[in-house]
Amino acid sequence: MADGLNIPGVSDKYKTNDLVKALMDVERVPLKREEEKVETFKNQQEAWRGMNQKMSTLRDSCKTLYSFENPFNNKLTTSSDEAAVTVDAGREAEYGSFKLEVIQPAATDRFLSADIDSDYNVKEGQYTFQVGEKTVDFKWKGGKLGDFVNALNKRGGETVKASLIGVSAERKSLLIESLKTGEENRLVFKNKALDFAKEIDMIGEAKAEKKSFVISQDKLYTPEKKVEFSQTGLPEISRDRVSSKGSEITVGPRGGFEIDIPADEKSSKTGKVEFTFKEKNTKDITPQPGKVAVAEAMDFLDLPSPGMIEYEGITVYNNISESTLPPPQETEREAAPSETAPAPSPVVSNKYFFIRDSKGNETPLSDKSIKAGKSGKTTVSIPLKEYPDAKTLVVRNANTGKEITMSAPVIYSDSNATGIKPKHAISTAQDATIKYEGITMTRASNDIDDVVPHLTLHIHDKTDRPATIKVDPDTESAKDAIITFVGKYNQAIAEMNVLSQNKPELISELDYLSSDEQDKMKERLGMFQGEMSLTSGKSQMQQIVAGTYKYDANSTITLLAQLGVSTNASGNAGGGYRPSQMRGYLEVDEKKLDAALAENINQIKNLFGYDSDGDLIVDNGIGYRLDKQLTSWVQSGGIISTKTNSLESQIKSSNQKITRLQTQLDRKEAELKRKYAQMEGSLGSLESQQNSLQNFANQNQKK
Repeated sequence: MADGLNIPGVSDKYKTNDLVKALMDVERVPLKREEEKVETFKNQQEAWRGMNQKMSTLRDSCKTLYSFENPFNNKLTTSSDEAAVTVDAGREAEYGSFKLEVIQPAATDRFLSADIDSDYNVKEGQYTFQVGEKTVDFKWKGGKLGDFVNALNKRGGETVKASLIGVSAERKSLLIESLKTGEENRLVFKNKALDFAKEIDMIGEAKAEKKSFVISQDKLYTPEKKVEFSQTGLPEISRDRVSSKGSEITVGPRGGFEIDIPADEKSSKTGKVEFTFKEKNTKDITPQPGKVAVAEAMDFLDLPSPGMIEYEGITVYNNISESTLPPPQETEREAAPSETAPAPSPVVSNKYFFIRDSKGNETPLSDKSIKAGKSGKTTVSIPLKEYPDAKTLVVRNANTGKEITMSAPVIYSDSNATGIKPKHAISTAQDATIKYEGITMTRASNDIDDVVPHLTLHIHDKTDRPATIKVDPDTESAKDAIITFVGKYNQAIAEMNVLSQNKPELISELDYLSSDEQDKMKERLGMFQGEMSLTSGKSQMQQIVAGTYKYDANSTITLLAQLGVSTNASGNAGGGYRPSQMRGYLEVDEKKLDAALAENINQIKNLFGYDSDGDLIVDNGIGYRLDKQLTSWVQSGGIISTKTNSLESQIKSSNQKITRLQTQLDRKEAELKRKYAQMEGSLGSLESQQNSLQNFANQNQKK
């Protein structure tokens, strides 16, 4: 309601408004008292929330010191030649050093065109660019070179990139590059892109380069037996059932051979071995029941290879030398009693070709390497990148009623795998080649993480001499984490001291506070004086940081004080009183901490958290126990949550009481104003009557 009386014709002559206000001020005392209580409750709530924030921050710091991401497992790596190689270490990397030589970094294909006119128009068509297994394919409607470059880059993503280089005011050069390193990620032009690249003189035809396997009896070995193709009484697979004529090799039933892959091509990433073969049914040589197969006793002449010549990619083979001796023939004889066994079954198989690695493991060729063609011939193309440890080619005809005739294998080297060659190459795709522990190895990427366990090598350039790589503990990050923990711990202890004690010096001792922060802290000074939960909580925290933690029988670091962290770390030789010691604040002796970290970082890690019962779960240590203690305070339903919820209930109850009191006061004030208004009106009426009578008397006297 309004403070004054707004009755027309009536003035506040008798000061009734002041009387009402004075009376209401007395009535409002309970209301003001309740409002002050609400304000106090809110301030206490804010103080508990501040305590919660400091405890939560300390708890996070504790978790950092004993969790999987603890700083004691961080590794620091250095390289004596960081321009050539740098290293990132995982948390499980072992400490130590090793030598590493970079022979060459991995590179990408970067092809430059000849100079072309700035107004050159790229013809319409389907443009396809392939890098490894990634393909960029789009239809171009025709247009300016700059627009074509934009269209290619828009679709190229992380595969292909194009850019124009201004050679002169009227001439430009086009650069197209693969964005993936490694020999297997060569840049290949297809469809209209191939014609375009040739037209701007970016690429040209590659001269065919191939090597034929040397086929002669002394180069062929009988392959090892395979259990699935062996039966009692069945002829074993042998190279004696293999013959060659010119560039053809005939492998009869139960014949086979093994031939070395040229040593200089074994590590090829894009090279391939190719040959063709056809099958032909022959008389089945499976022995009849009661008989065994034998080779006729006759002389066999092992003729040398007839030789060959190559000229401009064309191979010409000499005819094989002729002999009057017939090839060895299979015959049968009656089986001896000791040889009597179930008759073998005919063998039918379509698996003829295998790759054997240096460890003797055999791998059959995949179906995608074998493609049937016209005229009954089947082409076999073996990409060597799929068999990085290939040593020999194994041909095994396990069939008893079929022979195969194959062409002499030819190996195509890397240089012509794509059929083209760059004419203005800035760089060509190549693998990174490094030497580690005397072993030379290659990788497609310059980021190599499978050579040294838990280390990633980043190759930048070749080394002039072997680089020394060192892996050391990252003591600086561990030190920073411990110092951060001490700071957060001291802040939490300071807050507990200020809230539970009414001593101004508690604030003045905290010289790291700004003047505004000190003023705000003064408002909280002694707010919870006598609060036992704060007193006992502080005591428990002090006991934890001062406790002894023995990880195992060999532990030498068992106390936080051994790291240079204690309430008297800075030393107090005179034995005088220092407030910080009495308040429970921790101090750090950095020199002592540095020395401890350098010598016992693993034990320091265990000091903050370790598994005491062998279940692989951390269940003891300073960090673990403080975390558990603080969790009881800050978790939902914890000590602080209970305190703030209780205050919230009190605030709600007081607000309800304030609402009732305000309603009562409003009613009281309205009633007083009404009564005093009536009184003032009555007095005014009497005064008016008195004036009328006085005027009437005055008029009669004049008469």
